[in-house]
Amino acid sequence: MQNKIKIIFLGDIVGSSGRKALKILLPQLLKIYQGDFIIANAENAAGGYGLTESIAEELFSYGLDILTSGNHIWKKEFFPYLQKTERVLRPANYGEGAPGKGWTIYTKNNIKLGVINLEGRIFMKALENPLLIGIKLVEKISKETPFIIVDFHAEATSEKLALGYFLDGLVSAIIGTHTHVQTSDEGILPKGTAYITDVGMCGAVESILGMKIDQVVEMYINMVPRKLEVEKNGKLKIEGVFLEIKEDGKANLIEKFRLIT
Repeated sequence: MQNKIKIIFLGDIVGSSGRKALKILLPQLLKIYQGDFIIANAENAAGGYGLTESIAEELFSYGLDILTSGNHIWKKEFFPYLQKTERVLRPANYGEGAPGKGWTIYTKNNIKLGVINLEGRIFMKALENPLLIGIKLVEKISKETPFIIVDFHAEATSEKLALGYFLDGLVSAIIGTHTHVQTSDEGILPKGTAYITDVGMCGAVESILGMKIDQVVEMYINMVPRKLEVEKNGKLKIEGVFLEIKEDGKANLIEKFRLIT
């Protein structure tokens, strides 16, 4: 049996501000938490929308091991990289033939970590059922490792909680992403799975979900769609959770953090 492991999961990285925040604050975070694995949601790391090969490699150079994503990952120019890497995931419940992979088993220091990426359906696209896809992947991955982390990229808190209780005791942690606002409900579910509804974001503190405030407010006033720009001024933050997982794959600790420049 493998020893217990420690995992850092970082919230959605928003544009150059999020990447800069990581570069500055990650060394400080690692002095607080000695993580065996570092995971982050990076679907907004390129200009606040999507991801590129060069930016993925930049994030790996900071020490990140696995990048998860969501509904913003689908830039055609990124498809070739998605096809060739197992370190960047897209949600597993897209249809057959979608580029990339929705899960991986990543080995580091002789420890195998399973990571699953799922996307919600409430207020989002009509994808395959994340609960049913999730349980099938858990059954497959658990044959190789008891350590399984799920990034559930979803809008509705009820759907996130439903997946949490559905997979409780079968995975090590279910980490909610997508809404960029860190919630205060982190804890360990009755059967041993760590859970948080939303892990937060990495980017500008004084922003609306990482984007320029005036542009978002204007859009909500006149309701005209527009391209939003990443806020690049002011203080920066990284948010996430620290996980400690026992030998049997059950969670021993979940602790949220927020570091600000």
